Amino acid sequence: MVDRRKTKRRYLLYYGRVYDETAQKQLGYLVDITEQGFMLLSEEQVPVGETLHLKLELTLDISRGPFMNFTAKSLWCEPDLSPEHYNCGFEILEIKPGDVLIIQEIIQTYGFRDN
Repeated sequence: MVDRRKTKRRYLLYYGRVYDETAQKQLGYLVDITEQGFMLLSEEQVPVGETLHLKLELTLDISRGPFMNFTAKSLWCEPDLSPEHYNCGFEILEIKPGDVLIIQEIIQTYGFRDN
């Protein structure tokens, strides 16, 4: 796969839980993030090209609210080194302007290395 990212993603020390709002279930764990996209570790494959309404569980040191809601499109999904998991890349399509600050805070607080 050709890497077309313009910004380096930051690996995170804390893997926040990401939920599919429509299916009302946990989709996976946030592995890395930028303001434009993120990678998710999931137990199931996410169909490429699918647009999902998601919510990210937040910690109290990041935000007063328990979740950040946004819409993202899956760009790729491939098996992880662990055969029961998948790594899935997403592009963030819709996010509230103030929530970009939350992403920046997540990177500042939990980011430890560029991906």
